[in-house]
Amino acid sequence: MTNTMVARILLEVSLILLAYIYAGYPLLVLVLSAFSTRTIRKRDITPKITFIIAARNEERVIRAKLDNTLALDYPRDKIEVIVASDCSTDRTDEIVREFSARGVRLHRQSKRLGKTMAQNAAAAISQGDILVFSDAPTIYSTDALRKIVRNFADPEVGCVTGQLVYKDLRSSGVGKGCRSYWNYEKLLRTAESRLGLMLGVTGCISAVRRSCYAKLPRDLSSDFVIALEMHLLERRTVYEPDAVAIDFTNSRSGDEMQMRVRVVEQTLAALSHYSSLLNPLKHGMFAFLMVSHKLLRYTAPIYLVAALVSALCLTNAGPLFRDILAVQLVCYVAALAGWTADLLGKDPGPTAYPYYFALANTASVRGFLKFALGEDYITWEPVREPA
Repeated sequence: MTNTMVARILLEVSLILLAYIYAGYPLLVLVLSAFSTRTIRKRDITPKITFIIAARNEERVIRAKLDNTLALDYPRDKIEVIVASDCSTDRTDEIVREFSARGVRLHRQSKRLGKTMAQNAAAAISQGDILVFSDAPTIYSTDALRKIVRNFADPEVGCVTGQLVYKDLRSSGVGKGCRSYWNYEKLLRTAESRLGLMLGVTGCISAVRRSCYAKLPRDLSSDFVIALEMHLLERRTVYEPDAVAIDFTNSRSGDEMQMRVRVVEQTLAALSHYSSLLNPLKHGMFAFLMVSHKLLRYTAPIYLVAALVSALCLTNAGPLFRDILAVQLVCYVAALAGWTADLLGKDPGPTAYPYYFALANTASVRGFLKFALGEDYITWEPVREPA
């Protein structure tokens, strides 16, 4: 087999995989979900809720978060609020104590162990039948809790996640790219939820039936792992788009990179921990979705590099290969232009999208390297921009 033939095969395989990851898989799950007959038996119910807010140095936002939580449209005698402080060193704990007369409990970790362990500890002292998990900066719509819990009228439902709406206050390239990426993710979640095979939740607006909640390993992200635990319990994880929460995008590339690297590393750690779920002989369609949505997505940088290198090797093999190379180079130049504009504080326009695409895949590489080297994110320091 000649070098040219090897390069052609490598290019074709890489392009097919990339096309499947970013277009084929979404189209497939959308089509499959359109024929799904699985329904959720929703009903207006008001079970006892424990609302858990994970916090680490959130003095800037915790007061507004608690005011928002206490103003939600839900029977006050049916909601317990716990702030799980991971050894905050600012005024977070002091501010939370000001709300004690209004029924808010502070649980401060005796040792800094990270967000997942803080949530586990708060869940252990809670009394609610439904555990709702949120982050300090996230603001809920007034009826969000009612919209979430109505899904638990169906005994097959073990976990519910709401719709997170990102706001980009600074109109940055990172913010624009993040919102576009998140809208793409919500499309996938909607389809996967209809199939009854949802792979992840939004950690700042998610709820779990107490009887289904398990203490999670400290180095894994609950956003992904909770859905895997529900599958093992043969319970459904569902997406409730009518339960809306608002958060804000990062506007600085360094902050977004840090967040995405952490997500990738923790997702790869979870895939390793739950590797048995990748077996299609045991887990059927769920395993197929895991491979397509998670494993292939995070290995996309391999196919991007392979496509670029093989196209470079085939420049003398015909105009088609030169055109394929040109398209790739244009995309990378556009990503560089978006990055440059963002650094200069300029509106990157449409180059924000290839810029964020490149940022996300660079984060995948860095996250994979951290995972391979055995690094983890047990403790966490929330990324907050200057006011």
